[in-house]
Order: sequence, then C-alpha cells, then structure tokens
Amino acid sequence: MLPILADLGFVKIYTNGIFLVLAFFWSTFFLWKNISLTAFKEDEVFDGMFFSLLGGLIFGRLLYVVLHASEFGFSILRIILINGYPGFSLYGALFGIFLFGYMFATSRKISLGKLVDYAMAPLLLAIGIIKLGAFFAGTEVGAETAIRVAIAYPHLDGMRHLTPLYESILLMGASYIAHMVLMAIRRNKFYPGFNFVVFAGLFSFISLVLDPIKAFGTMVFSMSFDMIVSSAILLTVIPYMLYYFRNQIIDLFKKKKGSKKK
Repeated sequence: MLPILADLGFVKIYTNGIFLVLAFFWSTFFLWKNISLTAFKEDEVFDGMFFSLLGGLIFGRLLYVVLHASEFGFSILRIILINGYPGFSLYGALFGIFLFGYMFATSRKISLGKLVDYAMAPLLLAIGIIKLGAFFAGTEVGAETAIRVAIAYPHLDGMRHLTPLYESILLMGASYIAHMVLMAIRRNKFYPGFNFVVFAGLFSFISLVLDPIKAFGTMVFSMSFDMIVSSAILLTVIPYMLYYFRNQIIDLFKKKKGSKKK
C-alpha cells in the first residue's frame, strides 16, 4: 500500500489527498455538465455545493467522534485536529451534505427536488474515487479471506479482500445508473427528485452487501453501524419502490401467466 505518494522532504503528498482532489475535480465537472442542461444558475448551484460540502465535513466528523467517544473524550483539540486524530463517518457526511443542501435550496427558493437529480451521479462518482484512493493508500482494509483474489497489508495477518476496490467499482457503476435515471427524468418517465431515492437505494445496497467483508468497522451494540443504517434505508426504499412500480409488476405477472396458459 502507498499512503504517501511522494515525499519531497519539505512536504509529503498523501495518496488519499490526491484522490480527494481528483474526486472533487471530476464530480464538479460532471455536475457542471449536468447543470448546463438546465436553467439553474451555475454560480448559485456551486455556492450550494460548497455550502453542502461544509455540512458534510462538519457532520461527518461529528458522527465519527460520537461513535468513537472513548478515543476523544471531551477534548476539543482532538476533535479539531484531524491530522492527529483522523476519521470521518461517510453516512454522517452524507447527512450533512443533504441537510445543508436543503437549507441552502430553501433559503434561495430553489427546487431541491429538481436540483438533487442532477447531483446524485456526480456524488456517487466522487465517493467511488475516494474509495479507490482508500484502496491504494491502504486506509480501508478488507476482511481476511482464503480466495486467490486478495492482497496482503503491512502489519496485518493473512490475505484480505479487495473491499474498497470492489466498492469503488460498484459506486462508479451506480453513478452511471443514476445518470441514466436522470436522462429518464428529463424525458418525464420519473418524477423530479426520484434520483434521490435511486441514490439511497444503490448506496445503501452496496454498503450492506460489502459490509461483511470489511475489517475494523464501527460497532454499535455488537453490530456494524454501516450495516444498521444501510438496512434501515433499504427497508424504507424497497417497499417504496415496490409500491411505485406496482402497476408494472402486476402487468409483468399477468404477462407471465398469459404465456404459461398458451
């Protein structure tokens, strides 16, 4: 693994830092391309993006601190000094992004339902690139495995799953799906805001499926925190999707019954 990409003596270039910059650049470019298809004001959208990112940083850090309270205690310095005491909660960051995005859109009287459709694919792409950086940096580790497709980490026993790499690939695939859904929304096949439901379903599904092959997860009541949240989201999204597509599902069953009778 390569946590430090380059050591120039007076400054160190960290792998995670490089991929964070790449994630920001490509997701911002993707968002700009999407917004250029609309009547939204670009400067207003990007003001909202930066404000949302601020919310993501705050809540991502706060939730991590709450979940690891024993490590931080009541020390404000430990909470603030991220380099010395690193850690962010991805679900906390997403909550902060959507909360601050909602606050910004409300204050500017922007249709959040329409705007969010254009932001979901870039957001999934950004997370996918960040996960790829975590894989190369070795900051996220898979569980031990006996399968051939595995990797060894320094100072850790056994061969381990390529979990962050799998997660990165799946998230980038989810970004493509979200973009296709956006195009369908623009053709009035789905209602404005539907892409948020797609994002919630895809992200929570990927997180839930890969959680068993992750190592060093945050545990709450002897269960993985990510698994708890992902399960709760899916238990909300799946019934909603079944209800939303009920007519199509009923028609599909009718067609199957008709073909069997023939």
